[in-house]
Formats: sequence, C-alpha cells, structure tokens
Amino acid sequence: MDVKHINPFVESFKNVMPQIGFDSTNIGRLTVKGRELTYSGVIIIVGIVGEIKGNVVYYIDLERAKKIASTMMMGMPIEEFDEMSQSAIAELTNMLTANAATSFYNLGVQIDISTPTLLHGENISVKMSSDKVICIQLFADENPIEVNIAFEK
Repeated sequence: MDVKHINPFVESFKNVMPQIGFDSTNIGRLTVKGRELTYSGVIIIVGIVGEIKGNVVYYIDLERAKKIASTMMMGMPIEEFDEMSQSAIAELTNMLTANAATSFYNLGVQIDISTPTLLHGENISVKMSSDKVICIQLFADENPIEVNIAFEK
C-alpha cells in the first residue's frame, strides 16, 4: 500500500476533529496487521469503491466512544451507548471517510464510500479485503481511535 493512500485519512482526522469540539489531534503508531481483526468495543466499517477498492475499519473502545459522542453532542453526559451516541459515532466516521475521499479526489483518485456499519460488543471479528492492513492510531484529546485501512491490489 502506498503512503499516499494513508495520508488522506490522517489529514481528514486533523481537519474534522477540531471542527466537532476536540482541542488536539495526535498521530500514534503505525502498524501492519493481517486480514482478520478482532476487537471488543465499537467497530465501524466503511467500504471504498472506485479507482481504489477496499475497506476502512475504525475501532474505539466503548468508554472512549461514549466520551467522543459526548463531545460531539456539546458535552451531554452519555451513560449508555444508546442509539443517539451510536448515531454520533457512525456520523463521525462518515465525516472522516468522506473528507478523506475529497483528499483522494484532489490527488486525482476517484472513490466513493458506503454508509458506515456500526457494530459493538465483545470479540467482534472482521475479515478485511486485503492480507495487509495498515493500522494508524490517532488521538483526539487523548482519546485513541484506530483506523485500519485495507485496499485491494
């Protein structure tokens, strides 16, 4: 996978998160994972089609997802990861991926994205579209969000 396919997601994060109430954004580690991802918490899957095809899977632990949803909803307390907070997190990933799609367009690469699919629970396993998955750890006000990117060759 080419680094120019990763940068739009990092730039999107840096652009979008301050607009929805976060003071700081930081980039953590970058790792390579295999095709199968297993998480406990909140997973959001977004499909990518067009000149590049693949998947983006966002992972946020449940407590952090509630904090992020609370920030997005102007500090409203979130006790349960209910329909409203799930909608906020799904919309966040939609905004992040759509912003990355715009960056791809500016690079001359046409892509479209699917509607986000949100899953939450224990030991959720997702099989990606490629054997190599690039995982970027990003932070919004110390809240970690993993972005797993897999593009088909």
